[in-house]
Amino acid sequence: MPLPLREQAEVRDRWLAHRLTALLPGWMDDAGIDLWVLVGREYHEDPVLSTMLPATWLSARRRTVLLLHRTAGGVDALAVARYPVGVFRSAWRPEDDDPAATQGDAQWAAVRRAVDDAAPQRIGIDVSATFAHADGLSHTDHEQLLAALGPWAERVVPAEELAVRWLETRLPEEVAAQHAMNALVHTTIDEAFSRAVVTPGTTTALDVAWWIRQRFHDLGVDPWFQPTVDVQRAGLPGVHEDLVVEPGDLVHCDVGLRTLGLTTDTQRNAYVLRPGETAPPAGLVAAHAVGNRMQDLVTGAMVPGRTGDEVLAAARAGAAAEGIDGDVYSHPVGHHGHGAGPAIGMWDAQGGVPGTGQAVVHTDTTWALELCVRVPVAEWGGQVVRMALEQGIALTAAGVDYLDDRQTRLILL
Repeated sequence: MPLPLREQAEVRDRWLAHRLTALLPGWMDDAGIDLWVLVGREYHEDPVLSTMLPATWLSARRRTVLLLHRTAGGVDALAVARYPVGVFRSAWRPEDDDPAATQGDAQWAAVRRAVDDAAPQRIGIDVSATFAHADGLSHTDHEQLLAALGPWAERVVPAEELAVRWLETRLPEEVAAQHAMNALVHTTIDEAFSRAVVTPGTTTALDVAWWIRQRFHDLGVDPWFQPTVDVQRAGLPGVHEDLVVEPGDLVHCDVGLRTLGLTTDTQRNAYVLRPGETAPPAGLVAAHAVGNRMQDLVTGAMVPGRTGDEVLAAARAGAAAEGIDGDVYSHPVGHHGHGAGPAIGMWDAQGGVPGTGQAVVHTDTTWALELCVRVPVAEWGGQVVRMALEQGIALTAAGVDYLDDRQTRLILL
């Protein structure tokens, strides 16, 4: 079960403080940025800024400006905001401003004073044509920030690399939390794919999808997308989300939850036993095993330092050599379900992904290992089954670790 909300807040704030002090200095050095400026307004948060707010803040308040200054001793975290911002040291006292000044003008003046004090060589801002996660500075705030910076504006550079490293890197404690989150997802799917939820001949795939969403709600976690459940059936080509579940069906789900500021993304498969059956048809068992083999090919290609496109090419070459027909569309998962970092294919981009596919794979990251294979099933008259799998994994210096293990056998419903 998830932690009580108060304990969740304490955990998230502890993680944030550690990331700011222990990890951010090195990332700023790697990116060559000595001042990182993040700006967000209430209900229009920069995706990075929202991960730096205290856990008790559910959105930015008015305009919130965070300044992260790389100093000899680490990173000086400053907030130019109307209210205190957690571990960030306040760099603005509105009550000291000229009463005739508008609050907006006074706030930008405070930003300028902080920048003058920092005297940075390179000022990073969140603008990016490649990663939406690193493109959170709005047009209005961008214009007003540059105006406030004056001559310092000449030193502004995109902070894309820095933003992606901040978002994609996981602490060991965060990886452990994602292990537990994936375990919760797997348990929920096992419940959903059982006779306690599904009555063959009566329950629809959509009924099961809504059961999963309600179950997440009851457990105190949120979905980050609407769960989907679909059916494949002998004699009925294609994948269908609007069918009543019947004996002999292959049932598949795609679900993801969010808690502790982190996300999961999982797909699993079940077979509905016919009367008298004790196991799925051998062809479906074999198809699932092919999917597991495709997972092995992808994880074997996930070498730190390779780009996402290089991992994709290596995995697809291995699949072709073994006669596997499949697609790979794996992605980082962390603060966001489709997280910042390298894309390893997309369902409609199997030759490489422009932009995000050129990003480099790093350790201490977590991923949704997402793919599918297409396999003809003899027991279904040679009908091709699309076996889709998705599983959380962590990539560390020790290699790939499955988060709460992967599915290697069809769930029997």
